[in-house]
This record gives sequence, structure tokens and C-alpha cells, in this order.
Amino acid sequence: MKEFSAANEIQDLQYFGEFGGVNPSISDSSTYTFLSAKTMFDTFEGNAEGCYLYSRHSSPMNLYLSEALAKLENTESANVTASGMGAITSVLMQVCKSGDHIVSSRTIYGGTYAFMKNFLPSFQINTTFLDINNFEAVEKAIQPNTKVIYCESVSNPLLEVADLRTLSALCKKHHIKLIVDNTFSPLSISPALLGADIVIHSLTKFINGSSDTVGGVYCGTQEFINDTKNVNTGACMLLGPTMDSLRSSSILKNLRTLHIRMKQHSHNAMYLAERFENDGLKVSYPGLRSHKNHELMKSMMHEEYGFGGLLTLDAGTTDKANELMELMQQENLGYLAVSLGFYKTLFSCSGSSTSSEIPEEERAAMGISDGLIRFSIGLDHDIRRTYEKMKECMLKTGILNHETISIS
Repeated sequence: MKEFSAANEIQDLQYFGEFGGVNPSISDSSTYTFLSAKTMFDTFEGNAEGCYLYSRHSSPMNLYLSEALAKLENTESANVTASGMGAITSVLMQVCKSGDHIVSSRTIYGGTYAFMKNFLPSFQINTTFLDINNFEAVEKAIQPNTKVIYCESVSNPLLEVADLRTLSALCKKHHIKLIVDNTFSPLSISPALLGADIVIHSLTKFINGSSDTVGGVYCGTQEFINDTKNVNTGACMLLGPTMDSLRSSSILKNLRTLHIRMKQHSHNAMYLAERFENDGLKVSYPGLRSHKNHELMKSMMHEEYGFGGLLTLDAGTTDKANELMELMQQENLGYLAVSLGFYKTLFSCSGSSTSSEIPEEERAAMGISDGLIRFSIGLDHDIRRTYEKMKECMLKTGILNHETISIS
């Protein structure tokens, strides 16, 4: 992998406010005035650089944030949207037309799965879901009308790691696009450097980091971004998932601290995962040597940012998982809530929340058990204290017993 520091790229971006402010000014307008009708026409045609017409097309703050996120993912350009699903749906509707086909990882975010499985077939766009690291099956699934291989760098919720180099080689061989959702692993993995054509994030999660904003982005070539914003044929332009300028401003500020936060999320998650595993719990975390994709992720990642802030723990049953999560919330160890990337630990039972769109029999085939808890580990200062308190909750609920736990 070539030398690349996304944190330095973002740090080096310099935006001043209109009156010299250290943060760029927010253009709180939906429409913009022109001194001449010709300039308005030229802007509408995309031929007047630095001019703005209407905020659904573009706005200064959205362009600042898009530029920063393109730097993050080492792509030519990017475009921000009002949600992660706004980014995913715009990209897929731009790349795929009626009669086309998608090959997708079977372990993806439930909303993405539902969009491909339930919504796209009405447009005669069908998807084959499979184990994305079974390359023989992936290549066999590629048809003459296949346009995309879609996956997540680190999958939701099973934390399976996709071999992006091999998938990229398959895409190049068959002249199709590799689209990668990198929401779980910003900074840790750079999909574009590994051959991805388009990289997507839900900005709601780690990149924003404060659970107060919903947003999304897709990063790719300048040509592709322009195509999605074309006033006549662009999926993002015509579907209209526009991000508000105030939200863009908030995310851009938080992006400046992403490198610090990801290191702490990863440090805390590794600490807990190692101790949970030593206690005999059924835990999954890519940083553990026992994880089936541990060596693969090591070969792709920027080590200084660690293996990410997500881990899963199997409590056995939904009732037992709920009992544990409710007790941990009572003890102020985190919140029983979906989403991820918050300063506080968030936990949810995936089968009855973020993966509930996937039918029960398919969840079972994937390995999403009824008692699977997804933890988004927070920024706790004293992670040993957090572990000791979590262990007490697990003892109280019977998920741990005194005979099997390790001595810390």
C-alpha cells in the first residue's frame, strides 16, 4: 500500500470564514442571487466555477465537507447526502439501470439489504447475496448484466472483513465496479487504495461522532460525482437527498478530531475484547488472533488507528441479551441504542434491531444469532474500570460465572 496519511490530508485543508473566522462561514441560504442572467445560465449548465445556484445542487459548506471527505478516502471527489442510505441508494441507482444485476455480501446493514432485496427488484434490478470472501462463488455469480460488487470493509453486524484487493481484481477482470461501505472502519482501512471504485460512509457514525446528525457521503472519481449531480440524469440530483449546510458545518468540525477518537475507540475495544475472550465469552473482534479475518485486516489496515470500535458478544438468547443490556444501562455503562461511534458505548441486539429487515432464517444462515449483541465501544478514559463493571453485570445475569472468569 502506498504511503498515505488521511489525518494529515484533512489537517492541511485550510478554510477561513468570510470575516477571518477559523471556521468557514455557513451560507444559510437555499438560493443565490446573480448580477447577470448569463451567469445564472452558465451556473445552471455547470460552467461557472465558484458560483452557486440552489442548495439542492451545491452549497459552499457541502463542498468544503465533500472536499475533506475525498481527502479522507484518497479519491478525486466526493458528495455529501442527508443520510447514509441517501448515499447508498443514490450510488446504486446511478450505476444500475433496469435489467442490471448486483453481487453483494450477505452480511451488510439491514437497510442496505432491504433496499437491494425488496426495493430494487421493482426496477428489474436483482441482487445475489453470498459470502463475499468465497471468491469462487463471487466470480460464478457474475453475469453479463452484473454492474457492481458491493460489500462493507468490516461488515454489520458480524465484523467480517472483506478482501478488497481480491474483489478489486475480480471487478477489473469483469469490468464492473467495486462499491465499499467503509462506515465501520474510517482511517483504519482506505478502500480506494485497495482498489475500490466508490467508497461510502454513513457520516452519522464515527466520522461525526456525537450522535446529533444524520448524514452520508460517497467518494469516487470527479466524473462519477459529476454524473450523480447532473440536473437531467443524476440520481442524487433528482432523488434529492441534500445535506443541510448547518449539518455539514457540524460534521466538518468533528472530522478534525476523528484520528484521535478512532485510536481511543480501537484501544478500548481491544482491551474489552481480549478480556471477554479470556473470560470464556463468545466474543468477535477483528483485533483478536482468534478472529477468522484477523490477518487479512492486518494486511489492509493503517495500524495506528487499530481494528475499530465495534465488537460483538453472544449472550445466548434474546432474553439474556436484553437483560444484560438493560442492566448495563442502569449502571451507566452505555446506552441501549442503535447506531455507533458515540462517545458513550452503545449496544443493541442486532437480530431485533439493525438486522431485523433480514428474514430470520437468513439471519441464522449468516450466523446472526438471537443473542448477538453489537457493542460500539465508547471513549471511556478508564477502560479497566468499565470492564470490571461490565463483568459484574455479566455475573449478575448469569452470562458469566465465577468458575470460568479470568483474574484481572
